[in-house]
Amino acid sequence: MNKKTGYSGLCLLASALFIGSLAAIAQDTELIAPEVETARTDAYEQQLENYLRHFLVEAYEDRAAKLWNRDYSSPAALERSVRPNRRRWEEVLSPPVLSKTGPLETKPYPLGQLQAEWLTLPLGILTAEAVLAFPEGASEQQPVPLIIVQHAIGSSPETPFTAGAYHEYAKGLLDAGFAVLVPMNLRSVERRNNVERYARLAGTSLPGIELVRVQHLLDGVLADPRLDEARVGMWGVSLGGMATLFWMPLESRIKAGVVSAWFNERRNKMAVPDTRYSSFSPREEHAFFNGWLTEFSDEDLVSLIVPRPLMIQHGKNDNIAHWPQVVEAYEKAAIHYQRLHIPEKIDLVLHEGGHEAIVAEGVQFLTDWLTAPNRENE
Repeated sequence: MNKKTGYSGLCLLASALFIGSLAAIAQDTELIAPEVETARTDAYEQQLENYLRHFLVEAYEDRAAKLWNRDYSSPAALERSVRPNRRRWEEVLSPPVLSKTGPLETKPYPLGQLQAEWLTLPLGILTAEAVLAFPEGASEQQPVPLIIVQHAIGSSPETPFTAGAYHEYAKGLLDAGFAVLVPMNLRSVERRNNVERYARLAGTSLPGIELVRVQHLLDGVLADPRLDEARVGMWGVSLGGMATLFWMPLESRIKAGVVSAWFNERRNKMAVPDTRYSSFSPREEHAFFNGWLTEFSDEDLVSLIVPRPLMIQHGKNDNIAHWPQVVEAYEKAAIHYQRLHIPEKIDLVLHEGGHEAIVAEGVQFLTDWLTAPNRENE
């Protein structure tokens, strides 16, 4: 048999097998009515949803009680007791190893009347980019604290300097004497959905990648003598609030945080559809991370931030959550501070607005904990 004849024979055999498979499928469909098969499959899908929702929601408290073994005898004891959970949280984000492949580059970047800088740091194929701005009077003789200001999914590094839901809170921080670092993260639902799919295949996550980018930026920025490296805070709105809550457990240089328009009763938000609040599903699959709700509902994640000061901001008219559920989750989070006898280090700003930053309260909170004299910051 020559090669040409053999190849033709294989093609004929493959065609015959394919046609035979189609015939078998057609025969199967004759054995069951389509509506019966659909009903059976619908029932199985519902079983799967019920099973997973029970694991995520109803079984969460019992599971978490076995996975967290907190020791509240002192802040140091608590930190030691949650180290296994911190390691597991790092596994959820799975931040990759990225290395600097060039120096931090800066160039002037005016924002209206504000003189800022655009930073670019090469990390191999990736780059880390951000806006950096200093308040008046910052100098080597008078170094100032730094706030990482993280924008949300529908915005950009310029947005925190503008009006609207952000209320120019980056400017408010500058006016209060803080320098601000505003990292550029990936915007738009569609783009984050696309990249998160690849990230999952690679064993990482987009928040994990963006955390490492910020960490490398901090390495370079905090070498500036105009900045006090011991006084770093973070304030994020919406998905920037997610970044603040996600990153503080893994980045100890962040000494205080403000989470606006993100904190939630996380199990309900992610797994229980309800007309009283919006859902990420089915459009925003970027917001679902492997292993997140095994033990890291928002109030539990806060115990990886204690004893550092934390403010939660939520509007009663913000449909990301049903606000009474936010209050309930906050009260559970506050227990970690109460058990350490530092209840003043956590605060909830429950306001009448919507999906927005509340500037005066957030600026005052960070001022109290990062600049006021005689404040002890762990």
